[in-house]
Amino acid sequence: MGDESHSAKRIAKKNSLLALVRIGEVIQVEAEKLRIAMLSVHSSPMGELGTKDTGGMSVYVRELAKELGNRGHRVDIYTRLNGSRQKQISQLNDKVRLIHLRAGENGQMNKLALYGHLDDFFKELEKFRTRDSLHYDLVHSHYWLSGRVGKWAQESWAVPHVFMFHTVGAVKNSTVGSEKEPELRTVTEKHLARSCDRILVATDKEREHLVQHYGASPQTIGVVPCGVNLDLFSPGDRALARQELGFAQDESIILFVGRFAPLKGIDRLMEAMCHLQHHQRLRLIIVGGDGSDTPEFQGLQKLARNFGIQEDVTFVGRIEQDNLPAYYSAANVLVVPSYYESFGLVALEALASGTPVVATKVGAMESIIKEGATGHVVSNGSPRLLAKGIEKFISGSNGLSARELRGSVLQFSWANVASAMIDQYAAVLREWDFHTCCCGKVSML
Repeated sequence: MGDESHSAKRIAKKNSLLALVRIGEVIQVEAEKLRIAMLSVHSSPMGELGTKDTGGMSVYVRELAKELGNRGHRVDIYTRLNGSRQKQISQLNDKVRLIHLRAGENGQMNKLALYGHLDDFFKELEKFRTRDSLHYDLVHSHYWLSGRVGKWAQESWAVPHVFMFHTVGAVKNSTVGSEKEPELRTVTEKHLARSCDRILVATDKEREHLVQHYGASPQTIGVVPCGVNLDLFSPGDRALARQELGFAQDESIILFVGRFAPLKGIDRLMEAMCHLQHHQRLRLIIVGGDGSDTPEFQGLQKLARNFGIQEDVTFVGRIEQDNLPAYYSAANVLVVPSYYESFGLVALEALASGTPVVATKVGAMESIIKEGATGHVVSNGSPRLLAKGIEKFISGSNGLSARELRGSVLQFSWANVASAMIDQYAAVLREWDFHTCCCGKVSML
């Protein structure tokens, strides 16, 4: 069946789906199941979390796709093959596949270098799609590199393109403590912001960034928050978690979870530790990183020595997500000291685990954290103010139970996120098909 014939059938199929959108019941919206191509070119959703290029976005793609699959939608996630032992196709569940495509040499590749191989990636995608006679209802790309491929797919397949930035290059470039992003990225992002059928962001703040920096139309931007796996992250016994992990029972434990990128603000968290030295039994646990032989790890070790806190800091390295709940349970408080976040997924994980959060004013922190009850948002991110916020919670003075902390984020289940995403898909398909049928176009552009 050719693409033109598929497009006509897709329109008829979507008309029956879209007529039900306004009824507002998820089961009716999902009466017709979609086939979705997800693109996460540079970072596999099954990659090693906490390493340089694998963080919250990978969790987002994996968990969203699996939940869509649970609803009966078919999702193929396309990512780059970066290891010789990776299978080309892996099943994440009955309806979701992870498909590895070759682009450039095997192994890790700098994101800027990978840009030059995006056309190879798309050619491999087309070979795979043609070989298996696959047709998709829409393409959903993640991050600017995938967005570039998503535009080619949109034009070739005559389907709508949904795009999520995850981080915005122009915002990173205006953020203190951030590595500067190349002009190629910001130029590409500006084009995507103005040409995609639907842009998705995790917060209203990120929508404002896109309008301000890239001139995106607010009408094309939908807000869908990140989610948390409530089955995996739940309150555990602190004493038992500390015993299991080998941490002292009488210590006040401050936890950081994330990549060792400058914008994550580990430097000012370490400086904040200097303002807490009057606490006799204090430990900073740092989870993440690419290993002890990396410049990022060695730089943080040197910083700890410079601050004189090396005996109070423990680097535990990268931890599989299934093992993270024990660290949240063992901690008195999670700290998100970032200079910039598009959302801040680890805050949800901590709160779902019954652990309060102290954070800078980034991402969704102001909406996730109930000030003074489930955590504290620092107004300007200074190390001294971070320390004051941390002190409130290492003393246990918040008074909320782990169950109450968890209750504050129950609305962020992946089931709710998937429902919101399906609404976004339905809306963009309705708009696309209206323009296709009424205007004789295959694109809204």
